[in-house]
Amino acid sequence: MDNVSVIRVFSLSGINETMNYRIAIFSLTLLYYCVILFVNIALILIIILDENLHEPMYVLLCSFCFNGLYGTAGFYPKFLFDLLSSSHEISYEACLLQAFVMYSFACCEMSTLAVMAYDRYLAICRPLHYHSFMTKSRVCQMVCFSWMTPFCIFSISIVLTSTLKLCGSKIQKLFCVNWIIFQLACPDNDTLASSIISHATTFIYVSHGFFIIWTYLHLVMKSVRSKDDRVKFMQTCVPHLTSLVTFLVVIVFDLMYMRFGSTDLPQSLQNLIAIEFLLIPPVMNPLIYGFKLTKIRHRILGLVSVDRK
Repeated sequence: MDNVSVIRVFSLSGINETMNYRIAIFSLTLLYYCVILFVNIALILIIILDENLHEPMYVLLCSFCFNGLYGTAGFYPKFLFDLLSSSHEISYEACLLQAFVMYSFACCEMSTLAVMAYDRYLAICRPLHYHSFMTKSRVCQMVCFSWMTPFCIFSISIVLTSTLKLCGSKIQKLFCVNWIIFQLACPDNDTLASSIISHATTFIYVSHGFFIIWTYLHLVMKSVRSKDDRVKFMQTCVPHLTSLVTFLVVIVFDLMYMRFGSTDLPQSLQNLIAIEFLLIPPVMNPLIYGFKLTKIRHRILGLVSVDRK
């Protein structure tokens, strides 16, 4: 047992399945990552540069897009490098950092969706109090909450993981995940603190989910009473609801498979399941909001028409 704590490098064996098609996969992945960068950065710049979009909903959307850039930056550059490399290894420290980015990205997404749901609840159900409550300082507090909560939680979680003695160094995924590192821990580790943090994190983000359900129940009940409220709901809440459902489906599916799924599936299918939350939401979210929200759509069409002239 003297050598179990000196593992400083992990091997990412999930990538081995892709090596026969690595040039094609590299090209498609690079193109897709460029699309992610373009659509998110474009939406961020549109919101920042247009003073008419300096409203709470668009500020939260800007934070949403920043989180998409943050999460994908934790995966795509390393994956692209691995596709061109003969060695698919990652250092112990880099693995912990990547695990932190993956988890904090997913939970920041959930926190931001909860804050956006509350913003829509105030706008539709409490319109007279909306502007007095959603001040610039309050919006900044909400953005800080959506970012700092997962950062603090997973900082503690990663620190606890770093204290574990490891009995293995093979990770059967394309990237590092805290749960997989935890599974590599030796049986004689004291994992009580890690288990407490894990259950507390689950409780916090399940509570986020129930809060979002509560706000949407109120939104739906309010919207059916008035035609104007129905129009506002369709324009501003449908994109948010679409993003929420998409995110929950891919993240819950990935978590359930990681915990309880069969290892008999082909590695390529396991890889696809594992990266769904890095494939779909980062592209779909800015596209949905860009096409559905009237102000942003008009701004984009205005830019396109100017370029044509």
